Order: sequence, then C-alpha cells, then structure tokens
Amino acid sequence: MLIRLVPGDPARAVVGETASEEQVAIMRQRLGIDRPFHEQYFTWMGGVLRGDLGKSIINSDPIGSQIALRIGNTFELTILSTLTALLIGIPLGVVAAVKANRAPDFVVSTLAMVGLSMPGFVVGTVLLLVFGLMLRWLPQQQYVPFLSNPRQHVELLILPVLTLAASTSAVMMRMTRASMLEVVRQDYVRTARAKGLQNGIVLMRHALRNALNPVVSLIGLELAVLLGGTVIVETIFGWPGLSSLLLAGVRSRDYPTVQAVVLVIAVLTILINLAVDLVYGLLDPRIRYS
Repeated sequence: MLIRLVPGDPARAVVGETASEEQVAIMRQRLGIDRPFHEQYFTWMGGVLRGDLGKSIINSDPIGSQIALRIGNTFELTILSTLTALLIGIPLGVVAAVKANRAPDFVVSTLAMVGLSMPGFVVGTVLLLVFGLMLRWLPQQQYVPFLSNPRQHVELLILPVLTLAASTSAVMMRMTRASMLEVVRQDYVRTARAKGLQNGIVLMRHALRNALNPVVSLIGLELAVLLGGTVIVETIFGWPGLSSLLLAGVRSRDYPTVQAVVLVIAVLTILINLAVDLVYGLLDPRIRYS
C-alpha cells in the first residue's frame, strides 16, 4: 500500500512521457491499476495462493522467474557474510571477555565500535577504492555467474561479503563478550576450574556453549536484516540480488514486483526465526518444545 503513495504513475512510465492522457488511461486500465486498492490486493493474493506472483507491469516478465534468478545470489551473499561475521566476531568476543579490561579487550572493543559506527556505503566505498582501484588486488567488473568463471565470481564476492560482515561481526563481538563475561562468573564455571580442568577446556566446553544462546538469537536477527538490507551493497558492487530487484521495482513503481519481493523476504524472515528457535533447543537441553 505504501508504494502507491510514492509520487509517479507506472502507466506513464510504460507508455512514455510524451503519451496523451487517453493513452495513459488505457494503459492504467490494461494494467489493472485503475481499480480500487482492495480489489487489486485480493486479485494479487488470489494469484499468490495459486503460486503465481504475477507479472511485472513494466516489462511483463513473470516475477516468480525474476525472483528465482536472483534469490540464490542474495542467499550466497547473506550466508557468506554471516559465516564471515561468525568467524570474526565470536573468537574476538571470547578474547575480549577472557582479557577483559586489558589491552586485547580495548583493541577488540575499539574495532567493534568502528564497525558499528561506519555505514555500509562508507565501508563498501572504501574497500572498493583501496582493494579495487588503488591496490588492484580484486576486480571491479560487474557480476559474473559462478558457472561462467568460478574464480572471478569468488573474487567479486570478497568485497561485498566483507562490507556486510563488518557491522554484523562488530555486533557479534559485543554480544559474545557480554555473554561470556556473564557466564564465566557462574558457579558451575568456578566448579569446573576448581576440579583442575584447564582454562581452555572450561571456556570451550562449559562457558562458550552456554554463552552462544543470545548469539544464536542475534544471528537470526542479523540474517533477517541482511536479507532485506543489502540494497546499498548490491548497488555499489552491481550484485543482482533481491534487494536490487526491489529497488528497481520501487524506482519504476512496479507494484506487483515490490509486493512479491517484500512477501518473499517476509516469509524468509519467518523461516529464519523458526530455525533459530529450533537451534535453541539443540544448544540448551533445558529448552524443549511441546
């Protein structure tokens, strides 16, 4: 509904700026956007329930096919970004907690603050400028499918993945540090140390596993944010994912495309949250679902 409040007429975008009002009216009738909003909505929902996401009103392409072509790119970007953030954020968060109020803690906390403070478009632009233009370590070409050129595809992935992982890893560092500090003060951790277990075993076997519950919750939230928030990164690096399709739909007032992409992102967000809830039960035996 909100997209319809944006100024601009998709019918005029289709027929061109020089078209007469009569031609625009005919196109509006042909596209079905001259009907009341609730009629358009129920017609669209009926198609969705039948598995039909409709066609673009700009180029008449099936929206389901466009989403199918791009959703894999978005998954690739968000999953690799999340894994990178996990590999960076959790170990550094553990180090900061173990070395609390000492030099490593201050360094990690400063990095986390920098990662949180830098907007994605700044991180992406700086990375592209340094590693793409100045050092020329990575290519600056547009998207290349994996099957066409696997090596170049992987090289093109590095900068957008690092850009998305910057803020996510900073959040995970802080959450892991806070959670670990809380857990290492518990009685069962003191008991494990009093039994003579090595500090590394106590941290990995007793503390880290229990400290991961809030981090898992955070992973679900960050994945959901990344799924719908990769617009800037996809635009900077020319990555054809769902967000760039959504942005193109908003620019051209392509209502069915916007509705379909938002619906897909919403469903994926629900599924991610469901998966996170199920992982809780695996990590913490005290949590069971009936």
